[in-house]
Amino acid sequence: MAGTGATPVPSLASPLARAEHFIWLTARVLEQRRFAYHFLGGDSDTVETALAAYLNEDGGYGHALEPDLRGPVSQPLHTAHALRILDSIGRCSGLRVERMCRYLTEVSTSDGALPAIHPSQRGYPAAPFIPIVDDPPSELLATGPVVGLLHRNQVWHAWLFRATDFCWAAVDSLDKSHPYEIEAAVAFLDGVPDRSRAEAAADRLGRLVRERHLAVLDPGRLEDYPVSPGYAPGEHHFPYHYARTPQSLARFWFTDEEMTRSLEHLASEQREDGGWPINWRQWAPGTALEARPIVTIEALRTLRAHGHAID
Repeated sequence: MAGTGATPVPSLASPLARAEHFIWLTARVLEQRRFAYHFLGGDSDTVETALAAYLNEDGGYGHALEPDLRGPVSQPLHTAHALRILDSIGRCSGLRVERMCRYLTEVSTSDGALPAIHPSQRGYPAAPFIPIVDDPPSELLATGPVVGLLHRNQVWHAWLFRATDFCWAAVDSLDKSHPYEIEAAVAFLDGVPDRSRAEAAADRLGRLVRERHLAVLDPGRLEDYPVSPGYAPGEHHFPYHYARTPQSLARFWFTDEEMTRSLEHLASEQREDGGWPINWRQWAPGTALEARPIVTIEALRTLRAHGHAID
């Protein structure tokens, strides 16, 4: 057997070809299937089959689907991740989603919304920046993306009524925030049925993002955009984090020039091995390894959605 090192990535290959090399080299089966579906003409059934390995009897998802939470137990963040995957392959409907909504009902707080982490996680490894408490509060961070996604797919369930009210109240009360919470608010606003109210709320949040420098508008001047308290060094957020597609309400927050600069920066972040890096706090080697293929797929999808060449 000739040689012992990893196969080098051809330096002149397209971003997509380099990413494909990285995915086959490092990714879990689920991310391999997702990459094949989005970029190689793969079948959605194979994605569903791979995702089913993370499904629990309670209708929620666990088993470190979201790499920063380890262990088998279902968690809202795992289940939200599963919903995003199903949405991305056009399968966010049916009995499976009905069972997921029942799980979400069971783990909801007294507000009818979702905690960032359910106390059942205690006893299993978890990222230190996700605290586990016995009576966790409702979080827009956990609830907003789920509610917005279900509305966008015209899923109707009793759980949605109170959860939607919670999200509206949380969004309307935001005056000091941080990038991940703003992302969650955008995910809610992009899917909620009341479009005029959503547009008004998004307009206010866009002003907040710019006033508080929550998006890097000039990647060449990162020093002008300090990261939010509690974030890792270098954990900046750019326009593309908020506006993953041109159809997002957050796209109106940024000029064409600002958006183009941010996408060029995203493209430049591809590493020599073909994958994109994670910029949040790394606390265990395995979690970082599992997260990079997820980030890589999302980077490629974002670039392609905005018309940036990847192949």
